[in-house]
Amino acid sequence: MGAVCSLDNYLAQPDHTMDARIAAARAKLGKDAVILGHHYQRDEVIRFADYTGDSYKLSKVASETSAKYMLFCGVHFMAETAEVLAQPWQQVILPDLNAGCSMADMAEIGQVEDCWDALERAGLTGTGDQEPGTSPAGLIPLTYMNSAAAIKAFCGERGGLVCTSSNARGAFEWAFARAEKILFLPDQHLGRNTAFAMGIPLSEMAVWDPYMINGGLTAERLRSAKVILWKGHCSVHQRFLPEHVDRVRREEPGMQVIVHPECRWEVCQKADAIGSTERIIKVIEDAPSGASFAVGTEIHLVNRLAKRFAPLGKRIITLDDAGCLCTTMYRISPQHLAWALENLVEGRVVNRIQVDDDVKQWARVALDRMLEIKV
Repeated sequence: MGAVCSLDNYLAQPDHTMDARIAAARAKLGKDAVILGHHYQRDEVIRFADYTGDSYKLSKVASETSAKYMLFCGVHFMAETAEVLAQPWQQVILPDLNAGCSMADMAEIGQVEDCWDALERAGLTGTGDQEPGTSPAGLIPLTYMNSAAAIKAFCGERGGLVCTSSNARGAFEWAFARAEKILFLPDQHLGRNTAFAMGIPLSEMAVWDPYMINGGLTAERLRSAKVILWKGHCSVHQRFLPEHVDRVRREEPGMQVIVHPECRWEVCQKADAIGSTERIIKVIEDAPSGASFAVGTEIHLVNRLAKRFAPLGKRIITLDDAGCLCTTMYRISPQHLAWALENLVEGRVVNRIQVDDDVKQWARVALDRMLEIKV
């Protein structure tokens, strides 16, 4: 076994020169490797994916294959989730370790533990002597799938669970059946939109700012809040503004506006429909010929949908003409994929993602609890 192939040699080559090399490496690896492509990946990468979808779907599907190696064309928290769900003999590879998620990075485990300590001092988390893995009396922590494994484990160990944008409401209902309050991490917009749709007024939601003392909240404000939202957001979806919806209404009469629940509350209130990535795709699939949509989500997915449905007489545009791409997701390139695959062919595993056993245990608990949710 020789030295690791130099990534720099790959990055110096044009995208299209990688196609034949990727195909050849895949052929040699056969069923030993599976390529997972998140919806937001660029077309030059997604074309090689064995499976496409959102992060949880991809992780679950891959864990059910016979592949020894999962090459996750996504971002770091997704690869961590795949590692948590993987079989013991499976290994997860992230072609570029710099592919992170700004939202996931907004909730660092030390900050979340400090927050919990402060909530405990305020008397909101119960006595603090409950058995590990059980629900505290007053507060349950929930985390969005778009979070680090350590945050998932934090929630699992304290009686909480993980949710997706598809089942967030079910997760909230599950939590409220067990506690009076929810701490929701790390996306304030998904939390706010979900709670509001359940009839919880904005006045009963508070935003915890990890960079302020006590989150910037008084004890009174914390006690009055049913939902404590972590101050995090998706850098892509937060760029969509109410004015973008107004422009579509003005310039494209009859066009439906559908947005992801990671968008701002003000945008979601103006939209015709709100939905996860999978729901957005389903709504467009089910629409009749001649339908038109302005979609508030990542630009690579919007462009892919526009191409896919144009022959069926459906028109799809982005809600924001500036085009919002996920810059961290964009880091995965054909060069990175070819580099990872060709190293595997040579018997070398590069950029393996590994989660500590204790973190993996409680993260798995939080993910497994998600199966209890009624969607």
